[in-house]
Amino acid sequence: MTLTANWSYPTAIRFGAGRISEIAEACIAAGITKPLLITDRGLANMDITQRTLDLIDAAGLGRALFSDVDPNPNELNAQAGVAVYREGGHDGVIAFGGGSGLDLGKVVAFLAGQSRPIWDFEDIGDWWTRADADAIAPIIAVPTTAGTGSEVGRASVITNSETAEKKIIFHPKILPRVVICDPELTVGMPPFITAGTGLDAFAHCVEAFCSPHYHPMSQGMALEGMRLVKDYLPRAYKDGTDIEARAQMMSAAAVGATAFQKGLGAIHALSHPIGAIYHTHHGTTNAVCMPAVLQFNRPEIEGKIAQAARYLDIEGGFDGFCAFVNDLNASMGIPKTLAGLGVEKPDVDRIVAGALIDPSTGGNPVKMTEQNTRKLLLEIIG
Repeated sequence: MTLTANWSYPTAIRFGAGRISEIAEACIAAGITKPLLITDRGLANMDITQRTLDLIDAAGLGRALFSDVDPNPNELNAQAGVAVYREGGHDGVIAFGGGSGLDLGKVVAFLAGQSRPIWDFEDIGDWWTRADADAIAPIIAVPTTAGTGSEVGRASVITNSETAEKKIIFHPKILPRVVICDPELTVGMPPFITAGTGLDAFAHCVEAFCSPHYHPMSQGMALEGMRLVKDYLPRAYKDGTDIEARAQMMSAAAVGATAFQKGLGAIHALSHPIGAIYHTHHGTTNAVCMPAVLQFNRPEIEGKIAQAARYLDIEGGFDGFCAFVNDLNASMGIPKTLAGLGVEKPDVDRIVAGALIDPSTGGNPVKMTEQNTRKLLLEIIG
């Protein structure tokens, strides 16, 4: 089967190996004539980034790069990016990289034409309507990892540097106009990043599937996303040059991020404050939290997870599914507790408080309270 296609759900996606060659054409399709490529510091000088800049430059679209992006991007990174965007007279953004580069690129394109501060657009109620929608710059998204799925999302996760809280900045027009999913760009990911990002995609699918909200389209996508991760993440982890596995994991990432329109839950509600405070890798933190959260939610999700297990050809219903998750984590060196991520003596009160106000909390099947969330966190701390 040839893993090359053009999709229009939820946006225009050019999927397939080698399709980064279409980056200039994608810019033109989005109405961009002078793009600013935004990525993280680690990717800035890598071959895949420089090759992309070469393609843009050769098409007469200039060669502009902003890479002052932290692993958990914050409002200071956003302010710096907006300044570079405005000073350079750019008319669109190429958001390039993993979750950090994609999220920051989207926010810079969003903020460049706004006059209000970033936190005025947090995903609360109808705050997104405060934005001047016509001033939002067009975005091209190019993922280089297979996990967050930010390339198909209408929001960005940005850390408040003063409070160490992760905030969701939302607007429908943050959804990129064109996405290039080229699995060849993910071949250079080291195994631990392959594992962490892949398990992030898995967490998106699991939590979307278990969310009590009604969204049958997302429900079906979440189930298939789990299958893609089950079948292809071990292959991508074992052999980073397995282009079929890389492609299927890139699909799983987009599927998971589309599916979680249905909701997330306690995995992300805990992972967000942990990552914001202690700077842990987001997907790996999700993986550490998942086994305990599955047990926490068991009274409400046992039947759903048994259904998923049947689809995934996992024997043993809920318990079999949990055993699969534990084995998958162990096979990729995922720690069993937060201590394995370097989080020693965490501030339990602060994490619990952050989890309870996180937007993901509302999608958890079991209502999260101060008491049960504290107990859950203590199990994850170990």
